[in-house]
Amino acid sequence: MEQKRLISVGEQFPAFKKRAVVSTEKGKEFYDISSENFVNDDNQWTVMFWWPKDFTFVCPTEIAEFNSNHGEFADRDTTLIGASTDSEFVHLAWRKDHEDLKDLKFPMLADTSKSLAEELGILEPNEKVAYRATFIIDPHGIVRWVSVYDLSVGRNVKEVLRVLDALQTDELCPCNWEKGEETLTV
Repeated sequence: MEQKRLISVGEQFPAFKKRAVVSTEKGKEFYDISSENFVNDDNQWTVMFWWPKDFTFVCPTEIAEFNSNHGEFADRDTTLIGASTDSEFVHLAWRKDHEDLKDLKFPMLADTSKSLAEELGILEPNEKVAYRATFIIDPHGIVRWVSVYDLSVGRNVKEVLRVLDALQTDELCPCNWEKGEETLTV
C-alpha cells in the first residue's frame, strides 16, 4: 500500500468522526469529535497534535506540556485536541495510570482504524502509528500550519503557540516574531 502524502497548508482538514476520552469520571469518559466542530462562526481555531503510542516515554512529556499551556490556547480562542491511533480505552487507562495525565483539560482522540492518520499522511509505514504531527486549523477548517517530527523527538509547544499567534495576526511576521512585536509593513 502506498503511503498517502502529507496534507498541507491551505487544504481543508479531512472529514471525520471519532471517539475521544474527555475525563476519567465514570459515565462521562467518552464523546464523539467531528471535523464539523472545526468550521464555525465563533472565530475558534483548533490545534490537533498527534503522538505515536500511549504508555511510552516521550509522549507524556508533550501531552503534559500541552496541558500546562491549555489556558494559553484557550486565551487564543483555540480548541486543543490530542490524538493517536490507540483506542479510547487505552487512552482512558493511560490517563488513570500516569500522574501527569490525570487532569487533562483536552480530549484524547482515538483513531483506532488509523483512517484519519492515513488521510492526513502521518501514518508511519512500518509500525503503523502516527508520527508526532501538529496541525493548526483555522475557523473555516483550513490547515494553516503543519509540523511533523520523527517518532523519537518531542516537539516545542511554545513554538506552536508562537506560530498560532502569528497566524492570528493575519499580517506579515518576520523570523522569530513573538506576540506583541511589530509585524512587517510593505
